[in-house]
Amino acid sequence: MAEAYWHENGKWHHGLPAEYFRNPGKVVSIVGGGGKSSLMYHLAKEYNRRGLKTAVMTTTKIYRPETFCRTPAECESCWGEGYYAICGALNAEGKLGRPADEMLEWLIREADVILSEADGARRMPCKAPAEYEPVFLPQTDMVIGVMGMEVPGRSVEEICFRPERVCELLGCGTDHIMTAEDMVKILLSDRGTRKYADDLEYHIVLNKCDNEQRLQQAKHTALLLEQRGHLRTVITRLK
Repeated sequence: MAEAYWHENGKWHHGLPAEYFRNPGKVVSIVGGGGKSSLMYHLAKEYNRRGLKTAVMTTTKIYRPETFCRTPAECESCWGEGYYAICGALNAEGKLGRPADEMLEWLIREADVILSEADGARRMPCKAPAEYEPVFLPQTDMVIGVMGMEVPGRSVEEICFRPERVCELLGCGTDHIMTAEDMVKILLSDRGTRKYADDLEYHIVLNKCDNEQRLQQAKHTALLLEQRGHLRTVITRLK
């Protein structure tokens, strides 16, 4: 089950995440924490259902899937059988890394949509990026910044990846209890989730709204973002 809510023209809309992300462009880079991979695979499945030749990849590293494509022929085979293609090469840790250069050049030419996970969060719902993050493909059209709704009411140390960077951004200690206002600050900061995305189409996903309390907290956070001038926020529940 997947659900999405977004606020537009003064009212809340309800549908699938892929209905909100109707026109993704060629390359979508996904950053942040709290469900990047789940969102990436959900969107890939939906775009594939539309008949789009869809590729999933990372510019860093993700857990190795059962099957993945290393060559154009393997990718074409996936598309021909009606599946999206997970593309990459194994790294020294046995995880899936960025595709080889020739493969990536081929994907840029041949795929309709490429969904790329552009940083890591070690399964934490909130983070601030390191100096070398995120890693965007130069062809990126859209950036999606993700944060999980487990964040409000829990401490930086408990809930954030790279807590020292979150503390630097917020001007707080690791025992600070996170609020919706803190989330907004991280999501809109060029030292936070929005890093390197100022000149790109930037959307925010508030994920893991798995109960009514989180859904209401997410709607409150989305309206705070709207008050700050950010009008591209979607609330998701991905199961």
